[in-house]
Amino acid sequence: MDRLVNTVRPYAWGSATAIPELLGTEPTGEPQAELWMGAHPGAPSRVDRGEGPAALSDVIAADPEGELGPDAVGHFGPRLPFLLKVLAAASPLSLQVHPDLAQAEAGFADEEARGVPVDAADRNYKDANHKPELICALTPFDGLCGFRDADEAAGLLAALEVDPIKPYVDILHAHPESHALREVLTAVLTADREAIADTVHQAAAAAERLGAQDGPHAPAYRAYASIARHYPGDPGVIAAMLLNYVQLQPGEALYLGAGVPHAYLDGLGVEIMANSDNVLRCGLTPKHIDVPELLRIVRFESEAPGVLRPEADSSGEEVYTTPIDEFRLSRYVLAEGAGPRPLPSRTPQILLCASGTAVLRGTGGDGAELRLAQGESAFVPAGEAVALSGPGTVFRATVAA
Repeated sequence: MDRLVNTVRPYAWGSATAIPELLGTEPTGEPQAELWMGAHPGAPSRVDRGEGPAALSDVIAADPEGELGPDAVGHFGPRLPFLLKVLAAASPLSLQVHPDLAQAEAGFADEEARGVPVDAADRNYKDANHKPELICALTPFDGLCGFRDADEAAGLLAALEVDPIKPYVDILHAHPESHALREVLTAVLTADREAIADTVHQAAAAAERLGAQDGPHAPAYRAYASIARHYPGDPGVIAAMLLNYVQLQPGEALYLGAGVPHAYLDGLGVEIMANSDNVLRCGLTPKHIDVPELLRIVRFESEAPGVLRPEADSSGEEVYTTPIDEFRLSRYVLAEGAGPRPLPSRTPQILLCASGTAVLRGTGGDGAELRLAQGESAFVPAGEAVALSGPGTVFRATVAA
């Protein structure tokens, strides 16, 4: 087992204080958005096995079966198939969707064949993989996830009483839902930016007013008004109003599959995803937006956000159940004085101590011990038997067995 030395990514939307508070370090004054744990080539974790620091990606590449186990290599190839993060949002992330595996493979092959540089600003597909993801709240966490029911979205927009938005309301009432959602999103994203900016300003002012009143949608209106303050005049503000507003409490999670539009707004959470950079953006960003490709990828279906709560098994492991194989997230809430919990060892795993302390002890061989403070993490290769004790809360990231 290896203590991980991890990289913090300083994206502009990140909190300046949340990750330093988790790690017990002094804030730098700059945003600290994401703490990466894993072997992603963009910022691999580092380990030291007595010969100096080495990238976890290089360690795995030198002996894939020894580090990941034959089952994982046979299923996913010679790489760690997931990336674990701590995500700290102080302002909204871009409104985005991810492709499914077939779409990613086809999109990547097309851009490769056309010679689009992989680091080009207008490149959609950085790799040939899909990017399902799960976010689990460590603090109260706000986000947008999936389309609202078309009639509900129409009512929310109608209450704004903004004349240029009324045609969208009529469309949402008049057409079959999937066509209606597609038509409205297309109209918003293809509108003249200067012309729609005034509409966005009017909608934002109305959302501010409605958010200050009592009503079932007041929290959502407050969230949309906040988005507009961060992205004044951005058509993504209206696109966001088509989506469900979600408030997660600590320990609750959201799973985000292919084609589901979403955005994280505020809060600290543990995020796990398939190891991919494929993102298509709908708005709330200065980055490239490819509207035709986006509209091809988005699933135009209303869906209530399914808030996940962990399910405990007989060993005390609390699992967040998802429908994919590349990752499996669970947690252990370890009480003071409780006996050690043996961990399954067939697959590779990353352990993150989210609160308190955690002690990892080898249960075979030399009985090595590794102590993790809050915010620290470890990589345990496949086949290495360890037991976990606290007191603390530990997240376990691995692949589906």
